[in-house]
Amino acid sequence: MTDMLTTATAFFEACETGKGWEGCAAYCTEDATFASQAEPIAEITTLQGYTEWMKGLLTILEDGRYDLKGLSVDEGRGVATAYGVFMGTHTGEGGPVPPTGKATTSDYVYAMEFEDGKIKHMTKVWHAMWAMRELGWA
Repeated sequence: MTDMLTTATAFFEACETGKGWEGCAAYCTEDATFASQAEPIAEITTLQGYTEWMKGLLTILEDGRYDLKGLSVDEGRGVATAYGVFMGTHTGEGGPVPPTGKATTSDYVYAMEFEDGKIKHMTKVWHAMWAMRELGWA
């Protein structure tokens, strides 16, 4: 396994299990940036902010889990991509409304750009409104 693949896999697992920045920082540059056009996270600009958002999401969707469908590395461009499916049910307190008991199954992609063996930027591609409707939030 290449170093990029190892790092991308470890970061993905830490992020998706709610480890927050404390569990993800070792795989990222200190000033790693983040971008997404998905409404709930569009204003987040740092990878630290996104990993903390994921940590918080897993307190609302207490059974939150993922299925990693694929992870690839383009060594020449310094990019790793991960395709996953997130599943969870709104049973915990928090979020935009009281617990709905509704579940979502939501596809997403992480595009992770590397510098000196660490993630320097990540873009998340996600159809957030689909998930929000399934959860009863929109």
